[in-house]
Parts: sequence; structure tokens; C-alpha cells
Amino acid sequence: MAENAKQAEVEATEAKTVKAPVSEAQANPEKFLKDFNWHNYEEGIDQVDDQQLQEFEKLVSENFVDTLDDEVVEGVVVHITDRDAIIDINAKSEGVISLNEFRYNPNLKVGDKVEVLIDVREDATGQLVLSHRKARVIKAWDRVNAAHESGEIVNGFVKCRTKGGMIVDVFGIEAFLPGSQIDVKPIRDYDQYVNKTMEFKVVKINHEFKNIVVSHKALIEADIEEQKKEIIGQLEKGQVLEGVVKNITSYGVFIDLGGVDGLIHITDLSWSRINHPNEIVELDQKLNVVILDFDENKSRIQLGLKQLSKHPWEALGEDVKVGDKVKGKVVVIADYGAFIEVADGVEGLVHVSEMSWSTHLRSAQDFVSVGDEIEAVILTLDREDRKMSLGIKQLTPDPWTDITSKYPVGSHHTGIVRNFTNFGVFVELEEGIDGLIYISDLSWTKKIKHPSEFCNVGDKLDVVVLELDVEGRKLSLGHKQTTDNPWDKYETEFAINTTHKAEISEIVDKGATVEFNEDIVAFVPARHLEKEDGKKLKKGEEAEFKIIEFNKEFKRVVASHTAIFRAEEAANVRAAAEKAEAQAAEAKPTLGDANDALQALKDKMDGKK
Repeated sequence: MAENAKQAEVEATEAKTVKAPVSEAQANPEKFLKDFNWHNYEEGIDQVDDQQLQEFEKLVSENFVDTLDDEVVEGVVVHITDRDAIIDINAKSEGVISLNEFRYNPNLKVGDKVEVLIDVREDATGQLVLSHRKARVIKAWDRVNAAHESGEIVNGFVKCRTKGGMIVDVFGIEAFLPGSQIDVKPIRDYDQYVNKTMEFKVVKINHEFKNIVVSHKALIEADIEEQKKEIIGQLEKGQVLEGVVKNITSYGVFIDLGGVDGLIHITDLSWSRINHPNEIVELDQKLNVVILDFDENKSRIQLGLKQLSKHPWEALGEDVKVGDKVKGKVVVIADYGAFIEVADGVEGLVHVSEMSWSTHLRSAQDFVSVGDEIEAVILTLDREDRKMSLGIKQLTPDPWTDITSKYPVGSHHTGIVRNFTNFGVFVELEEGIDGLIYISDLSWTKKIKHPSEFCNVGDKLDVVVLELDVEGRKLSLGHKQTTDNPWDKYETEFAINTTHKAEISEIVDKGATVEFNEDIVAFVPARHLEKEDGKKLKKGEEAEFKIIEFNKEFKRVVASHTAIFRAEEAANVRAAAEKAEAQAAEAKPTLGDANDALQALKDKMDGKK
């Protein structure tokens, strides 16, 4: 039995030997060793066919992302929770993004594709932390730069107002829209654009400060540029166009003619005088205008509105003539007069000299105010030049009509001081009747250099009519003539050689002055101030004085203290007076003197001594 078992084992071993296939290592051991992958053998990795490895690497590169790169990748929303969105980016795990980053897109749903950036490679649970906001910013800057370079039109969401403009969300980046770049016309209500999506053009990028400026106006300007060229090419003087009030200023109104702006000056808005254009037009109002003029480039267009209606002067009735009374409203006041609107667009001027019969001219504002309704008389009327002059004073009688009976020469009156001149005072007796008091007719006794020393404007003065010139409408008045001339009395009281007692008032050049009363101020020459003891009188010292000269016409009085005690001095004074009289007599030759001179000349011619 033992032999039988051993025989069976040998047969089995031979059978196995016969059935086992011959391996590559056994068939070609040298080639096997040369190509053998010792790395896989050491790592315990089973040998895989190279072709299969290449196919596997290809699938990995196409379907999985490198989580070490900071590049923006596209992911798919696979699940949404109350707080987060789960994004599949074909990595070994899904990523998580807070729903706060999708506030701009409230309609986010499973299956949507979104751009993400790997923010944290793995959190504590092994999940990728992604950022959609950062991905949007990176992509947005690329798209904004591309749009700026190419001039591409982009869509933006107007988020809110800010100082000077609006904040616009463009590709997730906040851009600034200046107020001047919203529209070609001025914008008064910015709020109407908030929460609206509009088209924009990127006009400026500041890479250093990450600032973007967009413009909606640039798109509109591009559209209207063609319209503008077409309109300008058809412009002609006298052409009537429809426009819209774009802007109102104090000097005129800017009209949008469809891409081309024109100006209506305030004087071309209405035939009537207006203070501000908003009295005639309002913003955004449509109206017809006529082209008055434009420059060679047609860039400055002058428009008119009033020219579309008939001129008011042409509608002025033919029955209106000089001498008629008219009523109107004061529209403008100047220093020289006031303009009265007697009909729509028809004005007349009332010169200040025609407002009152008074020859003392004042400002027009003293008589009328803007807005006053007044009555006037037509003085001149020129329909061709469209000019009219009016008068107000003509509504009352001329006070000079019966001047001779009211103010005869020698009559006494009381007037009001209205004005000064260097030579006199103008006194108003009644409105329209002024008279002049010459400075020499103000006082009998005072030496007046200027009338303001004697009276003030507004003072009442008693006067006497001295002269009356009806044709020249002039009155000559006197004030001193209302009282007696005190010098008639002083001529006797202060006659030569009369003695009076007084004190020295002032020491002046070449002598001193002495006040005998409120009217008589005498001059004392220096050599006549000497006293008996040889000393001279001083200011405030009282003494007796003898009158040595009295002239009523020139109101001159000369006195002497020395003549009181020195007869010789008195004799000298008398001699001087006699000499003065003799010289005066010689200065006035008589008829006899003339005859004597002629006889002497005849004798000389005849050879006589």
C-alpha cells in the first residue's frame, strides 16, 4: 500500500508539471528582468498595462481639478441648505459656499453652473471651502477690462444714489456712474434709475485704486450723433422746428432740437418785458421755435419764440395818437425814468423830467414803483421806430400858467430849501415853482462862504420875490430883504471918530479883531493896538476904540485904540483919509478936467508954454 501511495504522488507531480504553462520569465529571463517594474513591486502595486494607465490619466485630467491652483473653475450646484450651497467641482469632495454670496441671484437652484475659486483646500470635515464672490470679482475685472478695450456695451444694475451720481453693479463690481453721464439732458430725479438694469459703456478704469467709471450718456450720444448731423445739414434761417425745453437760465432757454441744442435769449421769448424765462416756459415743455441765426459750424444756434407771433406794435390801434391819455403798468425803473407797458409788448418811457413840474429833478423811484398802475399822456409816438414817450405831470395844470398873479415881484412867501450850489440856495415855493437865493441875498451882516453855513436842506425860509422871468421860468428870491438892513442904522451909530468900548476878540495877522455887537466886527491894525505906556493890547483885554473907517457897502469897519490918546496918530488918520478921498477924486476925471487937458494939449501944439 505504501508503494501504491508513493506511486500516486509521483504521478500527480508529473501531471502538474506537464499541465503548468511556461511563463515569460522562464522563456526569456533576461528580457523579463530588464523590463521588470521594480518600483511597483516594492510598493506592492500590481502590474497594470501601460495603455490602461494612459487612459486612466486622461480621464483624471478631464474630470478632476487640481485643488492647489488659484484659478477660477466652474462647478455645479448639487444641493442647497438653509445657509449654504454644495458645489461639485469634480474634486475628491464637494465644496461649500455661503448663500450670502448669491444674494444677487435669489433664483439659484440645483443644477445651476457657477464660477468658484478655492478659498480653503479642506476644512475640519475634509470639505473644500469655495468662494463665488472672489471668483466673480476676478472674472469681472477680466470682463470689465475687455469691455473697456473693445468698447463693448455691458449691462449694469443701479444699486443706489451717491454724491454726484449713482453706484452700478457691473459683473459683480461696483462702478461709478456720474450724474453728468446718465443722460444727454440734465437729470433732476436720480431716484427714478435706482433698482433698474441699464446698458453702459466702460469709459475709465483706475487699476491702482480699482475704480471703474461707466457712462449711459455715451450710448445716447452715439445714437443721436447721426441725427445731429442730419438736422444740422438741413438748418436754414427762418425755419420753424419743434423742440423741448432742456434747461432754463436767467439769460435764456436751451432747446433740444433732437440732438442739437439751440438758445432762445430772454429778449426773444416774449414781446413783453419779463424778469425770468420761467415766466414763459417750463422744463420738458414742447414748443415751436424759429431759427434766427447760427455760426458757420452751426454749433451755436440762435432761436426765437416771440417771432412766431405778430409784433404788438403792428396790432396797436391807428386811433392811438399824441395827446391821448393811456393807462399802463410800470415794468422797469431807471435813474432817468420809468418804462410803462400800455399794451402787451408796447412800452413807453416817462422821463423823470416829465414826472413832475418841479425843476428840482429827483430819481424816478421817488415817483413810481415797479408794478404800479398809472395814467399818463402820450407826448411823442413813432410807429416806425416803435418808440413812445409819456408824461405824468401833464395830467395836472402847469403852475407857471398864472405865475405873475401868484408870485409878483416884491411879494413875501415861505419856501423849503431843496438844494445848495456854491453860489446860492434853491427854494421850492410849491411843486413846480423853484426860486434861487444868491448867497449875497441871504444875510445883511454875515459873510457866508457857502450856503450850508447859513441853512440846511429841508429848512423853511421866508423870501421876497426880487425878479421874475416868465419865459425862462426863473425866479430870483431874497431872504435878507425880509428884514431891514441894520447897516443903515450902524452907519450913524459907528460913524468915523465915534468911540466905543470893547475887548480884543482875536489876534490875527497884522492886527486884531473887536466885536462891538453880533453884526459889527472891526479890524484893528497892529500899530493901532499900542497903549499909552507903549505896550500892545492882548486878547481879552478891554479898551476904548475910535472908528477910523466905516464902509457900508463892503461891511468894513476899522478901529484904533492909539487914536484915543495920540492926536498925532489921529491927524495921520485924517490925512490918510483925505489922501484916499483925493486919490478917488483923481481916479474919476470931471468934464472940466477933460477940457483943461485938451486946452493944454492945444497950447503945446501951438508952441505956447
